[in-house]
Amino acid sequence: MKILYSCLSKSWGGMEMITLTFVRELLKRNISVELLCIKESRIHVEACTSGIITHPIKASGYIHPLTITKVGYLIKKGKFDLIHTQASKDLWILVPALKLIQSKIPLFLTKQVGSFIVKKDLLHRYLYNRVTKAFAISRVIKKNLVETTPLDEQKIELVFNGIGTNKFNPENADRKKLRNEFTVADNELLIGMLARFSPGKGHEEFLTAAKVLNERHDNLKFIIVGEASRGEDEYANSIKKLSQEFNLNNVFFTGYRSDTVDILSAMDIFVFPSHAEAFGIALAEAHSMRLPSVCSNSDGVLDIAVDGETALIFETKNTDDLSAKLEHLINNPQLRKQLGINARKRAVELFDLNVIMNTTIELYKKSLKE
Repeated sequence: MKILYSCLSKSWGGMEMITLTFVRELLKRNISVELLCIKESRIHVEACTSGIITHPIKASGYIHPLTITKVGYLIKKGKFDLIHTQASKDLWILVPALKLIQSKIPLFLTKQVGSFIVKKDLLHRYLYNRVTKAFAISRVIKKNLVETTPLDEQKIELVFNGIGTNKFNPENADRKKLRNEFTVADNELLIGMLARFSPGKGHEEFLTAAKVLNERHDNLKFIIVGEASRGEDEYANSIKKLSQEFNLNNVFFTGYRSDTVDILSAMDIFVFPSHAEAFGIALAEAHSMRLPSVCSNSDGVLDIAVDGETALIFETKNTDDLSAKLEHLINNPQLRKQLGINARKRAVELFDLNVIMNTTIELYKKSLKE
């Protein structure tokens, strides 16, 4: 089996990261995979670093006759058995390219982000009718696909984004590494969030809750892990400025870190305050790391967290509710422990990368046979 993966994105976030994760996992299974990407994008750089065969192109906007011709030639010359794209926008290049070379190979689409735009006009029907299977990474995304695209519901499969539960295992992590780096004592609780700096990720609510909790406790420290995506530096700076205005001397900003396992291991409580999330890969990773969480009741979060069982769920954007739920966990070490145990169990059963990859490969094989 030879697959062309596509992710024509200039940004660097969950969609781009999971694309590389899937490519690497397929390669481990001796399945030939190559990546179509934007030249000099972060995913292009990361893929090259990993030794993945890439086909970088230049494409901004939607209409690219020359690029379509080049991609068509690439597909034909490469003799790919199927194509899998992680971004619906890529269909504007992939579908015309396949039509141009009159190829009938299966075309898979993973829908990572919901859309508020209804795409059932003639042109979008032309694009989506060529899709063999669409993977929805959560129930809310599946519902969104049905409501906004001309896809037949039978073409849509619920396939969660997978995580390496062997990698994200607290038994294999160094809990003291980050705590020593930021001088977090054994008797202090480290409360953290992991997200890129982007409006809607809930950084404001996190800092507001930190301000409230600091007035009641003197054994807390907070950590925000992540960097600004392309064009979001101004927002990142506004969040750091807000922290200064709140006089939060016990909040650490780490920037981008590649040692995610050790970082999560250092935390005592994980916070996921996103306003809207298709899935929430960081939350699934925190679950796998046996971390108790406090998370918003938004969209795909509800496919991961179970209120009172693996996490405490607060009303999205409600800082009073977030502070109250965090307070409850701070004061109940036994509850934190039990939520963490349940979270790890759920992650292994539902989100383990091997399970997700096996499901994906079976769907590939089924489409090839049909």
